[in-house]
Amino acid sequence: PKEPSGSLSADNIKIRKEVANAFVKRKKRSSPYEWYFEYYKSPMEQMHERCENYPPCDYLSDQVGFALAYNRFFG
Repeated sequence: PKEPSGSLSADNIKIRKEVANAFVKRKKRSSPYEWYFEYYKSPMEQMHERCENYPPCDYLSDQVGFALAYNRFFG
């Protein structure tokens, strides 16, 4: 049933777990290598995030490139 405001009630959008599992399947990890790199970031990715989270470095990396910007602020 619709709510007076015209939106659907929460009961109408819930589905049973079995139905949800029928079309939402998690991809299985095929190797420990894939599992590891999904959970742990590479040093380069950590450096990119550090630069992206610092606005002056992020701005400068758009102008002159990541390597020069990162070295200017962090290294």
